[in-house]
Amino acid sequence: MNLANRITVARVLLMPVVIFFMLTPMHFFRIAMGSTVLYGNQLLATVLFVIATISDGIDGYIARNYNQITNFGKFLDPLADKVLVNAVLIALAAQGSVAAWVVIVIVSREFAVTGLRLIAVDDGIVIAAGSLGKWKTRVQMVALVALLLNNFPFSLIHVPFATIAIDLAVVLTILSGVDYFVKNWNVIRVSQ
Repeated sequence: MNLANRITVARVLLMPVVIFFMLTPMHFFRIAMGSTVLYGNQLLATVLFVIATISDGIDGYIARNYNQITNFGKFLDPLADKVLVNAVLIALAAQGSVAAWVVIVIVSREFAVTGLRLIAVDDGIVIAAGSLGKWKTRVQMVALVALLLNNFPFSLIHVPFATIAIDLAVVLTILSGVDYFVKNWNVIRVSQ
């Protein structure tokens, strides 16, 4: 269990804590600005989500630059990202902050691409993340932070940034999913 893998495991362990703070009303702290109200539990959930998101880059950097790439890390790192994003999306949908269809599109794409990668691995092929997939992830993370913060500070100037960001995330989710299947169609044909 090297440092990179420990960071990945810590990210997995942060996920239920983020969800707990998202779904448990704790009004010990309240900020009201304009029409936006933020509570302590929302702020804690957001801070922990950002820490988990940043840890993804840190564990990847450590693994690559300090020769700590392991099969365990290759398996757990992308799984940790998907579980964190999907769990936060589902919790946001439960709160009414994001439409259910958005969650369905994003989660379905993750299952489809993961399935494609599993087929490829069975044939000894590794499908690396493409540039569209990386942009999709970045935009998703920004959109989730904006949604966790009720569109603050953009709500103060009446700009629906969270809505724009999650809509862009959906578009990139679909485009990157199509991109994965188009570029790796040979994997599906070989496995038939």
